[in-house]
Amino acid sequence: MEFIKGIIDFILHIDRHLDAITTEYGTLTYVILFLIIFAETGLVVTPFLPGDSLLFAIGAIAARGTLDVFLLFFILVIAAILGDTVNYWVGKFLEHKLEDLKFINKDHLKKTQDFYDKYGGKTIIIGRFIPIVRTFAPFVAGIGTMNYSKFIMYNVVGGILWISIFLVLGYFVGNHPEVRKNFTYVIFGIIIVSVMPAVIEYFRNRNK
Repeated sequence: MEFIKGIIDFILHIDRHLDAITTEYGTLTYVILFLIIFAETGLVVTPFLPGDSLLFAIGAIAARGTLDVFLLFFILVIAAILGDTVNYWVGKFLEHKLEDLKFINKDHLKKTQDFYDKYGGKTIIIGRFIPIVRTFAPFVAGIGTMNYSKFIMYNVVGGILWISIFLVLGYFVGNHPEVRKNFTYVIFGIIIVSVMPAVIEYFRNRNK
């Protein structure tokens, strides 16, 4: 319970936590951010990490001159692409062992599979912008029939788009006086907008 509270507090006050991290760790902050983005996209057991809101907050902090936005872009794109790649090969490796894996949420896997059946390979790009689907999409691609040459194309395009949009949005909008004053609400709004497609899809399928 305390762990969940800690995660929620980190997400909702992500700007304060990132300020503290950059102050305490300096250039090691780039490594920490790399690992967070890599973990959210590359480890199927960490779909709860704050991808979209984190990228927005990183952009806002970079605009204050604390971090180099161009270096951030390069590092985070590599983390996103590498994370999806690892997740794909984990899925390929565990393809015939899914029933024995207790740590994988089968409901999340099923929802992602439904999303994948509907949108095909574009799920890798679209899924970048939807929490949970973002983590499970490359895993499902790995256990499915998508070959790696096709996957890596969607992976690179999706990774660049995802990092670019939220990083740039945070960089140019995150330090507007009204946004800074209501940063927690902005982050909360990003989370709501991010999960909305998945919620709509859930209710549509339930009604059917």
